[in-house]
Amino acid sequence: MTDYRPQSPFLREAQARGMMFQCTDLAALDQRMMEGPVTAYVGFDPTADSLHVGNALSIMMLRLLQRHGHRPIALAGGGTARIGDPSFRDEARSLMKEETIARNLAGIQASLRQFLNFEVEEGKNAPLLANNADWLGKLSWLDLLQDVGAHFSISRMLSFESVKQRLEREQGLTFLEFNYSILQAYDFRELHRRHGAVLQMGGSDQWGNIVSGIELARRTDGAKLFGLTTPLVTTASGAKMGKSAQGARWVRAEKLPVFDYWQFWRNTEDADVGRFLKMFTDLPVEECERLGALEGVAINEAKAILATEATAICHGRAAAEEAQRAAEGVFAGAGQEAPLPTVVLKNAAIAGEGVPAFKLLVETGQAKTGGEARRLIRGGGARINGAPIKDENQPISQADFAPPPHGGKPELRLSIGKKKHISVQLAQ
Repeated sequence: MTDYRPQSPFLREAQARGMMFQCTDLAALDQRMMEGPVTAYVGFDPTADSLHVGNALSIMMLRLLQRHGHRPIALAGGGTARIGDPSFRDEARSLMKEETIARNLAGIQASLRQFLNFEVEEGKNAPLLANNADWLGKLSWLDLLQDVGAHFSISRMLSFESVKQRLEREQGLTFLEFNYSILQAYDFRELHRRHGAVLQMGGSDQWGNIVSGIELARRTDGAKLFGLTTPLVTTASGAKMGKSAQGARWVRAEKLPVFDYWQFWRNTEDADVGRFLKMFTDLPVEECERLGALEGVAINEAKAILATEATAICHGRAAAEEAQRAAEGVFAGAGQEAPLPTVVLKNAAIAGEGVPAFKLLVETGQAKTGGEARRLIRGGGARINGAPIKDENQPISQADFAPPPHGGKPELRLSIGKKKHISVQLAQ
């Protein structure tokens, strides 16, 4: 990104929050946004039935765009899902069945509704949920070749970094995947024609695809379109944002309990707090910087604010504050009153004399293998009902389950480290 300082409110705030990485013509886009509202889109591949934290920055860009009076389009790739985006992947994606794509599309649309304001009066900056299957599914191969093929240079497509990396690997790049960039370019032109979209946003790995769409619209329609990418977000320790030992951090409560979503943000590394506050909350930039500059024990206050604000955007203020109260109850030793994530086991799992403690960790998903569970216990990292597990073979039976003080099903409180707490219950 150049040293250019935008004047339009959206670009100015996006830059201040560290959300911008590359732009095709920042000065011209800035001028266009100063002239009035624009329509911009981000594409989402329906590879799962929920979006996750790895998608969060692109979603927050759409959210910020709408807050500044522009119109966001969230494009679900129902058509391109039949190919799969090869960008910076080691191997080809598995092709999905139509019913899987349909289910995933519904989940992605539900995810987006958690972040964007759909109560806006129609005709203003109300978000649009689009699906590229609506136009790609009607294309014939000959029509696509005649209309688009002449405007794509094979040598230029081969120069894209995402393509070069795949060609250097033994896996190679299939002709099917090679067409993905063409179809994404077609999407940009189609959204411009149908809805007046002039800006495509996306992760930095989408740069080549975005530029292809801009070039296609310029060559065929004489249109001036723009591309804007977000940076690859990694943690201070170098891990990719949203990746964890427990898997993807989903945004839908059906896939990940709100408490766990809150805990994910609460566990942010000290050095990342200020940056993540700016990227993933609506708090003023100055407040984010103040909180991020806190040190020692005080940084934990900022982490709790980050967790609550990020969770409120995704799940609502009430659910976020309930998750915070639950966490505070656990940390304060009042966990008996905290609504924790629940894992239900079959009675047979601990029948008779019970099950060794290390197996309980595996059964509840807190360890992937028995060896991992044993190491965790030996290191003092696991507790049952507040008491450390001293013996990895310590038997856990129904006698360890008791009703909470205020009533409810008998449960066992299992804690992993200082920040992971779950309620284990037995099926009736």
